[in-house]
Amino acid sequence: MHIDWAALGQVFGVSLVVTVGLVGIFTLGIVGTSPRAGGSADSGAGAGALARSGAYACFALCAAAVGYGIYLIVA
Repeated sequence: MHIDWAALGQVFGVSLVVTVGLVGIFTLGIVGTSPRAGGSADSGAGAGALARSGAYACFALCAAAVGYGIYLIVA
């Protein structure tokens, strides 16, 4: 039995980077949807709407990545 250690290392490296990236994007989405405590007077409703739409974009990226992973497994 022969193990291609270089290929195994590449798979490990790519999966580690993608996993950390997805967790980071999902975390940004969670932070974007969390309520702000003690907001300052100069931050209006526009900043909250921008943060919420950015959070939804992060969630959409996560959903797209999961869908692509399922596509790769099924195909």
